[in-house]
Amino acid sequence: MPLPVTMTETLLQSTRDYVRHTLSGEGTGHDWWHIQRVTKTALYICDRENADPVIVELAALLHDIDDWKFSGDVTAGASAARAWLEQNNAPDTTTDAVVQIIERLSYKGGFETRPMTSLEGKIVQDADRLDALGPVGIARTFAYGGAKHRLIHDPDHSPESHADFESFKAAEGTTINHFYEKLFKLKDTLHTATAKQIGEKLHRYIERYIADFYAQWDGRFDSL
Repeated sequence: MPLPVTMTETLLQSTRDYVRHTLSGEGTGHDWWHIQRVTKTALYICDRENADPVIVELAALLHDIDDWKFSGDVTAGASAARAWLEQNNAPDTTTDAVVQIIERLSYKGGFETRPMTSLEGKIVQDADRLDALGPVGIARTFAYGGAKHRLIHDPDHSPESHADFESFKAAEGTTINHFYEKLFKLKDTLHTATAKQIGEKLHRYIERYIADFYAQWDGRFDSL
């Protein structure tokens, strides 16, 4: 049974406050402002795809709590989300729907074994991946690379072809290689028509950026 409107808004506001407090100041591009952007984008898509906005917003808000890229545990995020929702008396159906989304949300190098099934999950996953593209995605990529002490570019090291998720998870290549190992692949993983339309534009932006990066790197200024 869904919560009354006032209780739903209380849960949403408490979750916003909790996530903002938890992730403020995070320096890898997975901070509160990433969460806020993903939530706004997810609700934008949700409105056009006729999904449940409460499930969408809760999953978007909680999707990077205890992210595996930092905890090393691929189950930690879903467990933390479940604990928060249960602590705040969310309905079991809401909690289960949100946790299932978070369990399946993260990009795992193309080695995802549990595809996203719900429309709400597809929307949140699309919104998260759109935030890894375009000008914001570029900024986040270099923030993450800097936080991980990665080189910007090394022409002697080509992008890696990962054999499995463990290989992808352990990769420590350059930031430019990350464009090839992840970012350029994201457009083709988008689910909704709304996200695909946005993704095409943001994908072209990072393609132009990489072409200009190499032109400046190589001193081909007439190509800029």
